[in-house]
Parts: sequence; structure tokens; C-alpha cells
Amino acid sequence: MDIRVQSDPFDFGAEAEAFAQRQGGMGAVVTFTGIVRDAAGSLVSMEIEHYPGMTEKALEEHAHEALTRFQLGDVLIVHRFGAMRPGEMIMMVATAAPHRADAFQGAEFLMDYLKSRAPFWKKEITRSGTDWVAPRHEDEDALGRW
Repeated sequence: MDIRVQSDPFDFGAEAEAFAQRQGGMGAVVTFTGIVRDAAGSLVSMEIEHYPGMTEKALEEHAHEALTRFQLGDVLIVHRFGAMRPGEMIMMVATAAPHRADAFQGAEFLMDYLKSRAPFWKKEITRSGTDWVAPRHEDEDALGRW
């Protein structure tokens, strides 16, 4: 299990390759990456804040739950903080399991948590001002399936 919270960009291809290469005995690897999007066409940047130490501990606890619940062999979470522009990668999740269904479900479980409950706070800086990103009902509803 590898959990990283960092300000620096990461190389998704290199991370995914390294994760897959260390999965002896696993039959499936699933990866996901989140990218800063500019849905309204006015986003200048997104700033993500967190509490060091608390954030990593919360992510580790949730990753341990995913490992046992979905019989995963391994988990990788890389999540950035600080200022990012549209098109930059915010985070990635990778899961490995003997079978694809567990790898997919484990990745979705982690993503739903990261989107709704992980201790990160997002602020959007647009050409017209600054706003904190409010929780979305769709993201909260997604947690109900777990």
C-alpha cells in the first residue's frame, strides 16, 4: 500500500507502470486519475488544502478498509494539494486484485470516499472571483451503495 499527499505533479504513466510491475500473483489492475476541469470556461486555478498528518491517516484507514473488503492485493493513492490549473492531474488511484471485479469495486469505493469524505478542501479561482467547492448531492449519494 502506497499513500502519498504531495504538492508536486506526478507522472501517471510511470506510476501506473511501477504499480502494475509489482503485482505478482494479481490478475487485474485498475487505475483512475482525476483532472482539473473547467466546466464553465472561466476557471483560472483550483487550490486544494489539507491538514498534514490527519489527511494521510484518513486515507490509510480507508485504503485498509478497501484492501480487506474487496480482497485487494495492493492500493496506490496519490493526491495533490496546492494550486493547479485546468488540465493538470489532481490525483490517481490504482488497485490490484486477483480478479477484475474486486479491482474495479475497490477503485470505485476509494474514489467515492476521496470525492466526498477525504479531508481535502477545494477552492476555485475564476475570472470573476473565488469560491469554495460545496459537496455535491450526487457524490454523497454514491457513498450509499457501500
